[in-house]
Amino acid sequence: MGLGRRLFRFAVIADTHVNQEEGKASSDFAVNRLANARNRYVVEALNRAQPSLVLHVGDIVHPSPQHPAYGAAADKFHELVRPLACPLHLVPGNHDIGDKPGDWLPVPSVNDAFLALYRKHFGKNFYSVDADDCHFVVIDAQVIHSGLACEAEQREWLESDLAANVGRRIFVGLHYPPFVHEPGEPGNYDNLDEPGRSWLLGLFRRHRVEAVFAGHVHNFWYHHLDGTRFYLMPSTAFVRFDYAEMYRVEPGDERGRNDAPKLGFLLVDVHENGHVAHPIRSNGETLGRDQHLDDAEALAPVHPRTIERSPLGIDLRHPWAEITEIPASGALEEFARKKVRNDWPVMALWEMGIRRLRIPVVDLGDARLVERMGVLADCGHRFTVYSHAVPDDALCHAMRENARVIEGWEVIASLSQVDGIAEKVASVRAGTPFQVRFSKLRRPGVPLHHGEKARHVIEHGFDVAEGELLAQLFARPAIRAAFDGVLFRVARQREAAAEISKAAALGARLGTRDFCMVRFASDNPGQMPDDALLDANRLAEALFAAHGTPQLGVWIDTFADVDRGYFPRTGLVDRRYNPRLAGKVCRGLNGVLGGGERVTYGAGAESFDGGKVLELLRGRDRLLLVLPGRPIELTSIVAVSLPREGSALGRWIDLASGLITPVRWHAFDRGASYRLGTPMRCDGPSLLAVEAAA
Repeated sequence: MGLGRRLFRFAVIADTHVNQEEGKASSDFAVNRLANARNRYVVEALNRAQPSLVLHVGDIVHPSPQHPAYGAAADKFHELVRPLACPLHLVPGNHDIGDKPGDWLPVPSVNDAFLALYRKHFGKNFYSVDADDCHFVVIDAQVIHSGLACEAEQREWLESDLAANVGRRIFVGLHYPPFVHEPGEPGNYDNLDEPGRSWLLGLFRRHRVEAVFAGHVHNFWYHHLDGTRFYLMPSTAFVRFDYAEMYRVEPGDERGRNDAPKLGFLLVDVHENGHVAHPIRSNGETLGRDQHLDDAEALAPVHPRTIERSPLGIDLRHPWAEITEIPASGALEEFARKKVRNDWPVMALWEMGIRRLRIPVVDLGDARLVERMGVLADCGHRFTVYSHAVPDDALCHAMRENARVIEGWEVIASLSQVDGIAEKVASVRAGTPFQVRFSKLRRPGVPLHHGEKARHVIEHGFDVAEGELLAQLFARPAIRAAFDGVLFRVARQREAAAEISKAAALGARLGTRDFCMVRFASDNPGQMPDDALLDANRLAEALFAAHGTPQLGVWIDTFADVDRGYFPRTGLVDRRYNPRLAGKVCRGLNGVLGGGERVTYGAGAESFDGGKVLELLRGRDRLLLVLPGRPIELTSIVAVSLPREGSALGRWIDLASGLITPVRWHAFDRGASYRLGTPMRCDGPSLLAVEAAA
C-alpha cells in the first residue's frame, strides 16, 4: 500500500537553548553564544516551509530553572518565535523544568517550584491537541519516577487520553527518548529509566502510536519498534560532542560541538497511509535582529519513500550501522560507557533520495544488520548484495530468506569460473524476485617485466568495449538462466555519460539488464583524487545519465570518503557523514528528476569554454545540465535541441542549494546557443529548465 495523498505538513524542532542575551551564554562553550541567531534563522526557514504547526521537543532555553537568567531567556525565546506563522506547541526539556530524578545528574531534578516556573513562562507541561484529524500528545518525561503529584496526574491523564483516541493517528513529543540504542539498554543520562520506560513503550504499542519525536541527544537516530517510528532529533543550536566518538576522524570545530552541518530540524509530511520525515539541515546559519531570508523558491525535499524515480545506487563500503561505545566523559556520563549506532548515514541517504544500496553478502550473516535492513526497507531502501563466486549455504539461505529487501545479487568471479558456478547461481535465485549480475574478476593477464609496478589490488567489472566477449558469453543457455546481465566498470578517467550510453546500447543489443559502476577512485591505489567540483560534476553526470537510461542500473563506487588505505577518494559525504558538494548536488538533481515523468536523452553533450552541457527531454521541457570546469558566470549556453528562435522564461536551479531563479533566455546563432537575460553564477553543477514549445 502506497502513502497516498499528502494531507498536511508539520515541523519538529529541538534543543534551541535560547540565551538570555544576544551573543552571550551561561555556558563555557563559545558556540552556545550563537543559539539565538541560529534560532532566528530556523524560524524564517520554517515560515518558508509553511508547516501547519511546529512541535518543539524541549530544551527551549539554556539557563536551567535555578539560574537567575531563566525568566529573561524565556522572554527572549518568545520574542524570537513571535514571527512564526503557525501554531507552536512546546514540550518541556530538562533545561526548562529540571533533570529527571537522580542524585548524580548535572542539573537539579524536577520539583514543584520548577514546574510552577515552567507553567508561568511556557504553559502546560503535558497536554494534547488535534490538527488535521491527527492527535498530538505532549509528555513531560522529566516527571516520570519523580514521585511528585504531577507524575500521577500525568500518568492517569495520558492513559485516559490515549484510550479516548483509539483508532486515531497519534504523534507523541517528549524530551528524553525512551531509549537511544535499544529498548533494553541500561538507564543513563540520555534515556528514560525503568520501569517508566517499559510503561511508556507499552502504551505506544497498545495504542499504535504512529511516531515519537524526542530531543535531548542533539544527534539523529531512527528506530522502528512495534509499529511506531522513533525520531531522535538534532538540535538547532549545537551538537552533543560526546557522540563525536562515532566518527573515525577528528571531531571538527570546537571538538565537534560546532559541527554545523548536523544542525537542523524535521519537516514531516502526513499522508493518507503514513508519514515521511524530511531532515532539513540549517547548517548553523544565523540571522541578526534585522535580517531576513529572501523569498527565493527552492526545490522540495526528497526521500526514498516518496521519490518516484531514484535510479542511482550507492556502494556502502564503510560500516553502515556501526555500534560505538561512548566513553565515560566525566560530564554527562561518569559511571559507565553507553552503546550507540551511527545513524547519520541514514539521514544523509534520506535527504539525497537514495533508495538503492550495495553491501557485501557477508552482512547477511549478522542478525543485527539483517534487522536493520528490514527497518531501512520499510523506509524505501532496497539492497544489492555482492559476493565472490557463490557464498556458503548459510549465506545463500539468508539471501533467499531476505528476498523482500534484496533487489539484486552481484556475483564476482573470473571468466574461467563462470560456467562452473552458473548452475549453482540459477538454483539459489530460483523463485526469488531479485536479479543477478555477473562481474568479471580482472586478473593480470601477462607476466610482469623488470621495472614495472606490481599492484596488489582486486579489480572487477567488464569494459564496454568487450561487446563480442559478452555476446559469446550470453549465447550460452546456462549463462542466460543464471544471470540477467553484467556489471560494467567506468574508470575515473572516462566520461560517465558516454560510458553509460554505450553500456545501455550494448545491453539493448544483447537483451541483458546491466549495471554500471562509476568510479570516483583512481586506478592508482595510492593516488587521492580530491577535487570537489570534479566529483560533483561526475556525480551529476552519472545521475543525469541514469535517468536517461532507465533500463540500466548505475552505481557510484563510494558513499563516504575513503581517506586511508587503498584507493582513497572523496565520496558524497565526508567521514562525519556531512554532505560534500557532490552529495548536495545528488539531493538537488533527484529533486528535479525524481518525479514520475520519464526522461530521454536529448542531443547529447555540448562543450563550452570551461565546461560542458548535457541535455534531457521531459515532456515539453528541455533540461540542460551545466557542468562547469571552474566557477564561472554564464551569459549564454550551447544547446542544439531547443527552439531555433524565440524568447521565454526558464528556471535556473543551483543544484547544491536547491534555489531556483527565474531567468529569461533568447535563442541566437540559429538556435545553437541561448543567451541568458541575466548572467547566472555557476559555482557547481546547475540546471536550466526551459519549455521547448515556449
